[in-house]
Amino acid sequence: MRILIQKIKEVSFAVLPIAVIVLLLHFTVVPLSGQMLVRFFSGVVLIVIGLSAFLFGVDIGITPIGNLMGQMLAKSNKLLLIAIGGLLLGFLISIAEPDLHILAGQVDTATAGAVSRLNIIFVVSLGIAMLLALGLIRIVYSFPLYILLAALYGIILLIALFVPSEFLAIAFDSSGATTGALTVPFILAMSIGVSALKKDSIGSEKDSFGLVAIVSTGAVISVLIMGIASDQGNLSAAAAATTASSLTSSFFIKLPTAAIETAIALAPLFVIFLIMHFVSFKLSGRALRRIVFGLVYAYLGLMLFLWGVNAGFMEIGKTIGSGIASKGLDWMMVVIGFVLGLVTILAEPAVHVLTHEIEDVTSGSVKRRFVLIALSVGVGLAVALSMLRIVIQGLQLWHILLPGYIIAVLMAFLGPKLFVGIAFDSGGVASGPMTATFILAFAQGAAQAREGADVLADGFGIIALVALTPLITLQILGLIYKRKAVKGDVKHE
Repeated sequence: MRILIQKIKEVSFAVLPIAVIVLLLHFTVVPLSGQMLVRFFSGVVLIVIGLSAFLFGVDIGITPIGNLMGQMLAKSNKLLLIAIGGLLLGFLISIAEPDLHILAGQVDTATAGAVSRLNIIFVVSLGIAMLLALGLIRIVYSFPLYILLAALYGIILLIALFVPSEFLAIAFDSSGATTGALTVPFILAMSIGVSALKKDSIGSEKDSFGLVAIVSTGAVISVLIMGIASDQGNLSAAAAATTASSLTSSFFIKLPTAAIETAIALAPLFVIFLIMHFVSFKLSGRALRRIVFGLVYAYLGLMLFLWGVNAGFMEIGKTIGSGIASKGLDWMMVVIGFVLGLVTILAEPAVHVLTHEIEDVTSGSVKRRFVLIALSVGVGLAVALSMLRIVIQGLQLWHILLPGYIIAVLMAFLGPKLFVGIAFDSGGVASGPMTATFILAFAQGAAQAREGADVLADGFGIIALVALTPLITLQILGLIYKRKAVKGDVKHE
């Protein structure tokens, strides 16, 4: 109970800045209706309770399962078993990721069904599965992460030359959305579980991170290939979604959907765990009860979190974005975008999981607060750049992504290799539920109201930029730690 209360305090301080910004904008720039404010603050309460319970459940339920499965695959020392295990687990975990369902639904709506929800979910999950298998094999055979990432992003840049710009935005957004609240804790735990079996402690520490980064490239590659294979040409945006007219219709009706989505998300993991428990793990009764107890907390927490986000944050984000853009306050859009990105990242569930894992694996030498600061600045810049894309006609997504990824990959050859894994993992982690709902909705609302902007071309792509900027800011942090290492303070080379 003490740990749960502590998590509630942490999450409350993380979500509070978002609520304050919304109130300030309500009283100054974008007046909001009473019902909308009630839905929003009800959502805030649900997010605080849900995120706290979910993170508690991750600690005692999902993380141990990932560790057990990672160790089981590594101990087998059989390449075929590791590959098949990675494929199966990657597909089931990805296809159940709530963030991916949220984004897929938004793409389906924005394209009037031209890119269907089910197609996005299936294609992305297939790409995730293939790259998870490859990533696990990399850890076992200690293949250098920076070389593999350079090759994967080289493939992405090559394929992107032949893909319509709309598919480019959807592909990179899919990469960020699929590394969410459920996928990241599990993948990180598997990565650490496999790496922990290595005799070389320094090699084990470096290989503990980077699997999320490898996996996220699978989503990009698979959607880009789908864009080429579909031969649909340029997509066009559909009409804007309507806003619910009453408190009940937009809030309480969301509960069954959140409950079902969460059940679908966690059921495959629970079933696989039970099967492996009887076949391989054979845990003690106490250990088994603890993990089941953690899964129950994770289910209740994720359900409440998704309910609050979908019922309160998405609507308020779109309304604020539309309201600011319609007033012609271009400079304010960029400034508010930066501030929103700065504080919204603190409410991402997977960010809390990753930063704690970083501090634990490095025995506290890489401080959690410094990683959070670097992430916040990076995401703030990403949202500001996304607003510039809406304001400046002709500024396309690839104009930012291409030089950004070139810089990130080149830095991977220069900085500490531990921070390469941390940075590329953080890129996927930063773009979680809050980004896929509140910030994406904010961008789409702004693009819809801004003359000359397009909802599909300019509204999407924000998750891609949110996933990019931490790659650079955290590697800069790594270079700072490298200087400290030269003085003998830390050792991360």
